[in-house]
Amino acid sequence: MTDELELLRDWDADAAPLTEPARAKARHRLLNTMARAERHTDAAPSRRHALRLATAAVAAVAVTGTAVLITEGGADETPRMGNVSAATVLNGAAVRTGRHEKTVAPRDDQFIYSKRVIKETERKTGAVKTYEDVNWDSVDGSKRSLTMELGRVIWEKPLEKGEGVWPPREWSKLKKLPTDPKKLIPKIIGVGTSSKPISDFTKHDWYDAYFMLGELLKWPVLPQGLRPAAYEALALVPGVTAIPGVKDSAGRTGVGISYPKSPFAKGKYLIFDPESYEFLGFRDERTSASGDKTYIQLSHVVDWAIVDRLKQRP
Repeated sequence: MTDELELLRDWDADAAPLTEPARAKARHRLLNTMARAERHTDAAPSRRHALRLATAAVAAVAVTGTAVLITEGGADETPRMGNVSAATVLNGAAVRTGRHEKTVAPRDDQFIYSKRVIKETERKTGAVKTYEDVNWDSVDGSKRSLTMELGRVIWEKPLEKGEGVWPPREWSKLKKLPTDPKKLIPKIIGVGTSSKPISDFTKHDWYDAYFMLGELLKWPVLPQGLRPAAYEALALVPGVTAIPGVKDSAGRTGVGISYPKSPFAKGKYLIFDPESYEFLGFRDERTSASGDKTYIQLSHVVDWAIVDRLKQRP
């Protein structure tokens, strides 16, 4: 499969560059599509937890997938701000991960098995539902994947020609991503289409960087040094904030890392242990299709493994 980041860089390379307002408008539509669009499978509409990227469609800002940074504070609570430093937490998480991470390289013909617990609270009523979602993702996308979303089973079609996902699944593509945080950020913004240094970033570039780093960190299998680099890269995003007293879906109290400046990150936190800086899980908010209900979603991954077959468990 062609490297989707290279395809995106080369697409329409001779076209006149977009103005900053045009680029901002396109980015806004792109990220909204990433967060809300639905992809239809053989059975029923579904939303994929990975960003599914069609090369030509990206230029038209027609990208499918969901952006989920998901874990808890009370449904109606807003934790008070403290003196916790987001950079301290994220850099501490990078150090801890670097000491404890285990690198296992999957083959392209294998599957990534993962099990995630999601606790969802309806904001007005306080009603709580807990889901255990299990996924089998084809590493190179050449086979069907079986995923779940809030208990619903979703069959994902194999990737079509010229289509990829973010983050890339193949180990060879993941290995190409820099482990220097200052080089990693320019590599991923605009889905790999930007080459400018972070000193020239606009606020929209930083929105993009935060979003794509969050997607990268959701993938359980990364090469040595890439996850710590992603944590350190998040610490470089101006305006990233630490929120104490946030609980995850297992009831553990941690520090939430949020980005209140971004219109796409409202109510979304990465949650870390306040002392060890161990990553605990995610918090997110979603609105019902009718728009009359808001849900707080809290989640954490309880198990993952590399397996040879669909539906195989470790």
